[in-house]
Amino acid sequence: MTSQNLNQTFLDEIFPATRADDFFDALFGGAEEGAYDIGLVCRQVTPEAAHLAFELRQRPGKCLVCNLTYGLPQVFQRHPILNVAGVARNVAQQLGWAAEGVNWKLGHTEEVSRELHAIPLIIEKA
Repeated sequence: MTSQNLNQTFLDEIFPATRADDFFDALFGGAEEGAYDIGLVCRQVTPEAAHLAFELRQRPGKCLVCNLTYGLPQVFQRHPILNVAGVARNVAQQLGWAAEGVNWKLGHTEEVSRELHAIPLIIEKA
């Protein structure tokens, strides 16, 4: 198993760019209120765990730093539109792991830069 199993095309299929607009529409009543786009990227895959991240990329004319991104892991964990549990199941299946035999968790928000924050997603074999 390698991160090649989790190429960007596959990750974009299971977490499409449009999901950020759907999330902001549900949260604020309009996608234009969102300060960032959300993308899923693969960081590393080992035989026992997959390390991914939700990248929050600042939208033009918006301020990512001004938004409360540090409380987002708890929001992401429960929000049905983001469906992190479903993302974890899809990743597990892509890696040939039993979807019911994995645990997942979200890490703390990382400030990569003023324009880019990341929320780690760790999926481990149970």
